[in-house]
This record gives sequence, C-alpha cells and structure tokens, in this order.
Amino acid sequence: MPRRTTTGRRAGCWTTTAGAANRKNRRGAALIAARNIIKAWLLLFGICGVLAFIGWAIGGLRLLSIFVFCALLLVVGAYWTFDRAVLGMVHARELPIAEAPLLHSTVERLAARAGVLKPKLYLFPAGMPLTLATGRGPTYSAVAVSSGCVAACPPAELEAVLAHEIAHVKHRDVALQTSVVVLAASLIEVTRVGGWLQRPLLFVVGPVAAACTHLLLSPKREFEADRLAAALCESPHGLADALIRFEQAAELVAFEASPATEPLWPFNPFLEEGLAALFVTHPSIAARVQRLRALDTTKEAA
Repeated sequence: MPRRTTTGRRAGCWTTTAGAANRKNRRGAALIAARNIIKAWLLLFGICGVLAFIGWAIGGLRLLSIFVFCALLLVVGAYWTFDRAVLGMVHARELPIAEAPLLHSTVERLAARAGVLKPKLYLFPAGMPLTLATGRGPTYSAVAVSSGCVAACPPAELEAVLAHEIAHVKHRDVALQTSVVVLAASLIEVTRVGGWLQRPLLFVVGPVAAACTHLLLSPKREFEADRLAAALCESPHGLADALIRFEQAAELVAFEASPATEPLWPFNPFLEEGLAALFVTHPSIAARVQRLRALDTTKEAA
C-alpha cells in the first residue's frame, strides 16, 4: 500500500535558552550512552551464554569452556570489524575530501558541535536518499550517505540528516545498532543453507532475530537523535523536511536490502509487510515530524 505523506508547516526561527538546552542535551546524551553500553554488555553475555549452553549440552563442562572462549574471541573480533561488515553490505566506499569538500566540512563542523571525533565519510550507491552511521562510538565511527541523498537533498536537509547520524554516534547507538544488525542479518542468511527447508527455517529464525532486535533497540533512540540533531543545526525544520522528503521518495524509488538492516537507516525504507514488518524499530515519520515542529517555540509560519 502507498505510504501516507506527512505534512507540516515551517516555522520562522527557532529560539530557546541556549545554556539550559545545552546542559539538558549533555545530561541526556550521557544517560543514553550509559544505557547503550549496558545493552552492549548484555548482548555480549547473551552470546556467551547461548554458546556456553550449546557446549554444555553437547560435551559437558570441558566443551562449555571451549565454547565460551570461542565466543569471547568472536565478540572481540566483531567489535573491531562489524563496522566494516556493515559498510560492505551497502557497497560503500570512502569519500575523499577532494571529491566532496563541502560535505566533509559539514560533518567536521557538526562533529565539533557534538563533541565527537570527525567520523569517516562514505558514499554508497542507492537511488533512495538514505544515510547510516556505524562504528564503535564517539572516538571511532563512520557516516555513509547514498548518492540519491546527495543528489536530492538541499544543503539544509543534508546537514540535518548528517546531524541525526552524528547524534547516534554521540549517544553510542552505533556500536549497539551495528552489532544487532549484523547478528540479525547473519541469522536470516543462515536460513539459506536449508535448501527446501529455507522457508520453515525462516519462520523460526526470523521472529527470534526480530525479538533480539526489539529487545535491544528502542524507537525512543530516534526521537533522542532527532532532538540532538535539531540542537546541532539550531533548527528542527531541516530534519523534519528531510524526513518528509524521504517518505515521499520511498513511494517512487525501489530499495532492496535485508529487512534486518532497518535499524541502520534514518527511517524505515521497507514496506511493512512479511518479514520486513517484524524488524520495524522506527517510530512513524508523522510522529517524528510533529515532535520536531514542536521544538520551535516561535510557531511562526514562513
């Protein structure tokens, strides 16, 4: 079914008490980052626990210790390589400064405002306007933009969606999102080895992967990233307009990827049906635009 397009009004200027807003944003970012660190540790212990149980069931205590050791090696290796796995999934290439100096300048300015190191900038081929952030946190991250996003978005909207991704970096969403997406996508891909049993396996594995995704990733993370992005850009309207543009583009441009990658994108680019409906972790664009418009205290229509 076609998506319903969200409409909203522009406001003239966004005014707020800068000092109080900045203090509130800093406290909120610290709490969100702490929560995501705890969730990352829960994911680590969960993986180790599952493998430990499998080892104990197969070969008792001796095999249990071997499986736990292998799980720890797997987690450590994943921590250092999952970001490259995500960038490889979307066929992203690093974008040189000489090729897009204004884009690099925008990312550097937003990162300085957010208090994080400048992420590496990547470009991936996709007609739909999309962005994603991956990495390990504020000290090591990457932001990727689609060729469709660079071509379709005006400068203010492009700055806003980049700010949204840098907000995920600031909140340490990226490490958790990256790990969950790679884990869920791997579980989905495992069903392909089942041959004629692929569909029955998918009926079993798909809900399990989706449950893990929803357990660790809350829709609230998008509202928090939207709020910080609005603060970084000193206006909520660029991001609100960009979200409306993304929603409209989803009706016109085809996009193919694993439904398990849904948490990576700035909105849900998949039709909410079948397997894709299980992995929806984004709130509706209508709700996000409404909250963004409400951040403008002036309420002046342009």
